Amino acid sequence: MIDCLIQGKLFAAPTERTSKAGKPFATAKLIASAGDGESLFVNVIAFDTAAVSALLALAAGDSVSLAGTATPRAYLKDGEPRPSLDVTAQAVLTAYHVTRKRTAMQPERAAPERDRSFDAWEAGR
Repeated sequence: MIDCLIQGKLFAAPTERTSKAGKPFATAKLIASAGDGESLFVNVIAFDTAAVSALLALAAGDSVSLAGTATPRAYLKDGEPRPSLDVTAQAVLTAYHVTRKRTAMQPERAAPERDRSFDAWEAGR
């Protein structure tokens, strides 16, 4: 197996499944650029609860980055061998996570103090 970090777009909406032991997992199919103008299909499976919920929150066409372990594969299309990749995702990062993480990294700001001069003016009327 190969440790990988891969980015692409979801080909179809991820699906939730349940193992024989009753534990939930998710599967998805990703299209990634192979760099030479070709596309590469990536079959994704996730067992980690955070990765499963992150995948299931996405829809077809959403961009996603995955970290995990990869196994290269090949399949035949019209008699031509084509490459593919099987990835077991341990972490999922999307554009939706970036805003949440950026907000979490901001220092907490105190709420602005209320202007009491208006209250005093209102009370004296």
